[in-house]
Amino acid sequence: MHALLAALPIGLVIAAMVVFRWRAASAGVLGLATALLLAIAVFGHGTDVHRELGPGMAIGGAMVEALFITLTILWIIFPALCIYEMQARSGAFETIRSGLSRISSDPRILALLVAWFFGLFMEGVAGFGTPVALAAPILVGLGFAPVRAVTLALIGHAAGVSFGAVGTPILPQMAASGLSGLELARPAALLHALLGGMLAAAVFMMASPDRTRPRDWLWPALAAFLFLAPFLLLAWLVGPELPTLGGAIIGGSLFALIAGGRRGGGGDRPGPAAGEMAWAALPYLLLLALIVLTRLVPPVREAMRGIEIAWSLSGAFSGRMEPIYHPGTLLFLAFMLGGLLRGRSPAELGSAMAGAARRLGVVALALAAMLGLSRVLMHSGMIETLAQAAAASGALWPFLAPFIGVLGSFVTGSATSSNILFSDFQRSTATALSLPAAVLHGAQNFGAGIGNIISPHNIIAGAATVGLASGREGEVMRDTIVVCLLYAAGGGGMIYLMLRGASAF
Repeated sequence: MHALLAALPIGLVIAAMVVFRWRAASAGVLGLATALLLAIAVFGHGTDVHRELGPGMAIGGAMVEALFITLTILWIIFPALCIYEMQARSGAFETIRSGLSRISSDPRILALLVAWFFGLFMEGVAGFGTPVALAAPILVGLGFAPVRAVTLALIGHAAGVSFGAVGTPILPQMAASGLSGLELARPAALLHALLGGMLAAAVFMMASPDRTRPRDWLWPALAAFLFLAPFLLLAWLVGPELPTLGGAIIGGSLFALIAGGRRGGGGDRPGPAAGEMAWAALPYLLLLALIVLTRLVPPVREAMRGIEIAWSLSGAFSGRMEPIYHPGTLLFLAFMLGGLLRGRSPAELGSAMAGAARRLGVVALALAAMLGLSRVLMHSGMIETLAQAAAASGALWPFLAPFIGVLGSFVTGSATSSNILFSDFQRSTATALSLPAAVLHGAQNFGAGIGNIISPHNIIAGAATVGLASGREGEVMRDTIVVCLLYAAGGGGMIYLMLRGASAF
């Protein structure tokens, strides 16, 4: 009964957004109100859990934590919107669209280039919402409808999330398990390598559902192979830092050469010169340089991570942010530098910022409600109750293990946070059921990666960057939730069969 009640707020949010098409903010407020009621009346939040704080402080601490995280996410959305406004007003999107059409005029191949390879590259080097914040506006600039653009960007980067931001999601698993990065990277990478083609196929099909012929499926197969082959080799031989980044660079380069060089591919089509194309894409190129510099050059990285904003409340609630290292700061620098170098006046940059700021109000409310819900679920023990109920499945646990990762990412919006939340739980369950811990940690990280695409605040953030009307976030979730559940079930089925086969010998 407790597990069913713990699942009720999540079920209400999904039903409100997907079935009844409520605005994300309204669905979040409904879920938050339900969670607060259950947390106090059923789960003893402030009386049994955090008893020393009392209900008022226990709820207040969770809300402060939610508001802090909301601000850190808004600091990604705002500069991403500034870049979008500047690019749209200057005509840069038209130049980029014309330039990419020299590689192909086929929207499905363009979707693979932007949502799959570019999204995976940004995930590998930056993560934390940056891929969707950048890829979705570019897709809109290429002519995709906003709902479709956000959906493609979410699905396109998912195969790389388990090793996003230079392998960050693996770090909490290393701390919880004592296993090496290499031991933890292999199971998750193998699952993505076996199933990642499904995500490339989804991107290809959703880009233009009416056009696909049997022979066309070679393109998503090629895109999947060119990314996933180096991805698996890097994870298997090197470790968790480079699979997503290396796979995207190697695969994206080869795919662009093949797509642009094929007969009728568009290489001889008139379009902007390379210099004009680079000029239009200058903010993205500057961002790329800033991210590579701050993530892959150790002295620079350590210097930028040396400044942090951290707080703690009664030892139970806390928040931390590295303001200079934060992706939002790099996005804002790319916006300012890109604009000034391209000759935009301070008044034009201010106008772009004002346009971006006008879109943030509803987004901030929706994010605060969803994050308030997630903090209450976590701190009241409701998430732990759900996980314990799943673990009681015994022999079926290998199949269900990825869904715990999905649950963590759905609630927190981050694969790293999902792994922080559930790595100890997965290790304890593996010990209790005499299952290999590395495999279950791989299942957790695999599920955490795909769970990213159904997290309400990830969808809200992506929708905000393309100006998607409030209330249409559920249209995105309707598509991503199907892909997420099929992918997680595929991974769970493979783990179940592998462990069952291993036990037979």
